[in-house]
Amino acid sequence: MTRIGLISDTHGFLDENVFKHFEKCDEVWHAGDFGDINLANQLSSHWSDRDGQTKVRGVYGNIDGQDVRSIYPEQLVFMCEGVKVMMRHIGGSPPKYNPETRKELQI
Repeated sequence: MTRIGLISDTHGFLDENVFKHFEKCDEVWHAGDFGDINLANQLSSHWSDRDGQTKVRGVYGNIDGQDVRSIYPEQLVFMCEGVKVMMRHIGGSPPKYNPETRKELQI
């Protein structure tokens, strides 16, 4: 079973306790508003495999600049252990999804 650390809205600040709380995580998913590319890089360098491949998945948020947006998409859709996962910073909440999220959920 994949252990996932889920985080968002760090806004450029990453408490050192995150590393302790996520120490047994296989992957970290950041749901937007990294705040700056340095924070994104800090996560990626900490959660990488032996080949240097990052185990951080993420999307950009509404406060993220072009530096973050050039690496992370607005929306990410992927499979994890046979489950389709869609990640977006502001997707709305049931049943009031934003139009783009609603469109993706209907696919």
